[in-house]
Amino acid sequence: MLKAVIVEDEKRSRETLTGLLKLYCKNVEVVAEADGVQNGIKAIKKQKPDVVFLDIQMPDGSGFKMLELIDDIDFDVIFTTAYDQFAIKAIKFSALDYLLKPIFPEDLIKAVKKAEEKKTTQKAKVNIDVLLENIKKPKDESPKIVLSTSGEMHIIKIENIIRCESDNYYTLFYFNDGKKLLVSKTLKENEELLSEYNFIRPHKSHLVNVIYIKSFLKSEGGLILMTDGSKVPVSRRKREKIVEILSNL
Repeated sequence: MLKAVIVEDEKRSRETLTGLLKLYCKNVEVVAEADGVQNGIKAIKKQKPDVVFLDIQMPDGSGFKMLELIDDIDFDVIFTTAYDQFAIKAIKFSALDYLLKPIFPEDLIKAVKKAEEKKTTQKAKVNIDVLLENIKKPKDESPKIVLSTSGEMHIIKIENIIRCESDNYYTLFYFNDGKKLLVSKTLKENEELLSEYNFIRPHKSHLVNVIYIKSFLKSEGGLILMTDGSKVPVSRRKREKIVEILSNL
């Protein structure tokens, strides 16, 4: 059984989430509700939950601010929010979970299942630390990303990623120190995160960081030569666009 605390300023939203949990997540017991940052901190300290459903925007401060004020984080966090592109991007980089309002049962069930799995393997403190660090960064500075492998989490600076390669439902990351990581996310998911940080997808199986491109080779239909010596194919339909992008570097 997962002990849960709901921190949400709107009473109707708290009632709706509690009702959904009772209907669809019998393994979750809501032990407390709070309507803001200060009450949320009190509820968490008293109840010591396994998971906190946390609204991002509240009258007395943000959910991020609340997490900053808690010294010993030993619970998982599922954010609940209306669409906020910047906040959602930061949450994804830190490998935490979120639910968009209005909350749909299938999304809630998936988020709770992940929280239940994490209960026996890891706490979210590392992820939250990365989230808070990224939130404070200037918007023109690239964030850190949490990459999960089998049973381990790695905190990586985005500028250290040379390229990514698809491996079925996994992605193989190559770094500028010669190391590699096989991560349990698809290349498409990683592209959505990295595309605004100088990453381009020249081929369905490859994603590259343009700062590590050495040259474009016209042989064999088009190849990108990376600074680590690797060669990345360019698909025929993307060749013109890639050449245009590289010519503007």
